[in-house]
Amino acid sequence: MKYDILLCGVGGQGILTIGHVVGEMARRAGWRVKQPEVHGMAQRGGAVEAHVRLSEAPVHSDLIPRGGADLIVAMEPLEALRHLPLLAPDGWVITATESVRNCAGYPESAALLAELDALPHKVLLPVADLARQAGSPRGANMVLLGALSTRLSFPEAAYGAAIRDLFGRKGDAVVQANLAAFAAGRAAAV
Repeated sequence: MKYDILLCGVGGQGILTIGHVVGEMARRAGWRVKQPEVHGMAQRGGAVEAHVRLSEAPVHSDLIPRGGADLIVAMEPLEALRHLPLLAPDGWVITATESVRNCAGYPESAALLAELDALPHKVLLPVADLARQAGSPRGANMVLLGALSTRLSFPEAAYGAAIRDLFGRKGDAVVQANLAAFAAGRAAAV
């Protein structure tokens, strides 16, 4: 079994954190993980993408080939659409519905969401709203991680352990806020 996951969004949205949790959780389960450095702008607001390749067998390339992504996970709808050429024919798109208008001529949100809604396999979530409702306004990326977890075969508890380890040094309140955001995303995507 394998999963090729493309994470995308804009700088500052927590793309690296999602990748870290997924990679660490898969490593603990004995899977092989390829996770190259992030490609894109290393600044808040610039486009960012990360390839996360998980497999029970050896993975020979860091990058997901065109048409090979099982999942595109996007913190921003335009970034989800921009990366569709990487999506496999039976792949899923999991994306936030909130736009980050970081360039001139940014399309209208309604048009973006209509195009995403036309895809055969998608999960569209208002991740910022769900994070706020879960009591974790900065946890939109954990909401998206929760949604992603519904498409992977790893146990829910494995994500919780990786989240606890990543955020543990920041205190129990931060850990609990991230777990609540994760649970909100998981529930919304089911």
